[in-house]
Amino acid sequence: MLCKLGKMFDMHANELTALKEKIREWGTALGFDAIGFAGVDLPAAENNLAAWLAAGAHGTMNYMAAHGSKRTRPSELVEGTRSVITARMNYGDSAIVLHTDAGKAQVARYALGRDYHSLLRGRLQKLATRIETEVPTMSYRVYTDSAPVMEVDLAVQSGIGWRGKNTLLLDRDAGSWFFIGEIFCSLAFAPDEPVTDHCGTCTACLDACPTQAFDAAYKLDARRCISYLTIENKDAIPLEFRPAMGNRMYGCDDCQTVCPWNRFAPDTREADFAARNALGDISLVELFGWSEAEFESRFAGSAIRRIGYVRWLRNIAVALGNVPAGSEASVAAITALKSRADHSSDLVREHVAWALSRHGVGSLSMATGRDESLHHSLHDPG
Repeated sequence: MLCKLGKMFDMHANELTALKEKIREWGTALGFDAIGFAGVDLPAAENNLAAWLAAGAHGTMNYMAAHGSKRTRPSELVEGTRSVITARMNYGDSAIVLHTDAGKAQVARYALGRDYHSLLRGRLQKLATRIETEVPTMSYRVYTDSAPVMEVDLAVQSGIGWRGKNTLLLDRDAGSWFFIGEIFCSLAFAPDEPVTDHCGTCTACLDACPTQAFDAAYKLDARRCISYLTIENKDAIPLEFRPAMGNRMYGCDDCQTVCPWNRFAPDTREADFAARNALGDISLVELFGWSEAEFESRFAGSAIRRIGYVRWLRNIAVALGNVPAGSEASVAAITALKSRADHSSDLVREHVAWALSRHGVGSLSMATGRDESLHHSLHDPG
């Protein structure tokens, strides 16, 4: 949200230092767990992004390649930006665990409650407005995962965490269960001191990835990541990754769950981030039975709604296909899958057929023979 564009002016260094401390206090009062200050120069991030894009590791996320240099140059994205205020808000919930029961749905923790975009954006707007009362001539713009912004790199530069080997922001006291957002502003705050990397020799996150999406530490190939496959990917899920997805039908938390620093992560203070619709402990069969109207109604105000009903069914079909064949849960999975075998969507039908073949119903050739071009296009994203 773009707000009042006042003329730029300089405050004395001691005035800006004092204002920084006030902003931290105001941020804490608004529910943020950390506030930091970053500059606008990100040369290392620009080089890393260029290499990542050149390797095609972004898959079909074409928006990552858009906007030219604006993504890594805040002053080009928002003219007049001289520093960036970063903010962190915890969404962790120690009561949520990885389900070992294959018949239960595994949903990424961040998506269990209210959509974080609106909540964080609203709080950041309140913080920016509060700063503006102190400095009426300040211009600013608020972001949270809503524009071409290198959020983790800015957060690292501002000292509110370091980039872990799983590419996420980490903090010794808060782990990685948090959202981050920014205020691009015309005040020239001095950047805070970055914190050092505390991953050491640990490779737990890399080793835990079900689809081996990490080419190396700090290097993620999104095309193999379950979060990408179930959320960003709009087409068929490549066959090679389906068995490894298990019951993960919206996102994946494995690389965070095993991180030693998350042992110290506190639970969120935000009631809006608590699990809704029993998503923390619900069966795949029950979710697969929801009608489109029920999906839309239940996920109003949820990040999950953005993938739409068809991809929702696609994801659950894969998870139902991963229920152990011959088990007690397999009987219910087969019944549920058969109820969608004639679905109007080609995408749903294909994944249902694949899932049924995993339970010995139909054949793999029937499950994959409908549109081989769909699979080829995903195996060769270039």
